[in-house]
Amino acid sequence: MSTLTLDAQALYQELLNGVRPLLKPETSLVGVWSGGAWLAERLQADLKLPGAAGVISSTLHRDDFGSRGLAATADPTSLPFSIDGRHILLVDDVLFTGRTIRAVINELYDYGRPASVTLAVLVDRGGRELPIQASFAAARVALPAQQRLSLARAADGALTFTLTEEH
Repeated sequence: MSTLTLDAQALYQELLNGVRPLLKPETSLVGVWSGGAWLAERLQADLKLPGAAGVISSTLHRDDFGSRGLAATADPTSLPFSIDGRHILLVDDVLFTGRTIRAVINELYDYGRPASVTLAVLVDRGGRELPIQASFAAARVALPAQQRLSLARAADGALTFTLTEEH
């Protein structure tokens, strides 16, 4: 078992400070289901942005859809604003291979054509398989490919990380 300790609450504060310079007029936050959606919702409130953050699911555009199928727990995409011409700040919890981000960008373009898409993540763990890079990452860590880093949210909204081994 690894002894990696990441303080998700402290990293959230770094993310909050790091996304401020990324905001432009007509920027809307869109969080990747589920951890990214929690972060986007919290950022929306803490940055005092009008309206609600969007939520986007990667389920229908994943390149492993055939083997994974449709997740019963996955919330559908919910974008309470027009995508066309808007600057999108895409928020996710953990960036690894880039495949989820590729899938959500495909999903996003199903809803319209944004002016730009910028990515901000809580943790970039390296290991990219696609040419996708976050404009801001609160932390960068190196983990073996078989380890999974997951964000959890308690009932009171507190954020924590769990590290598990995949086989």
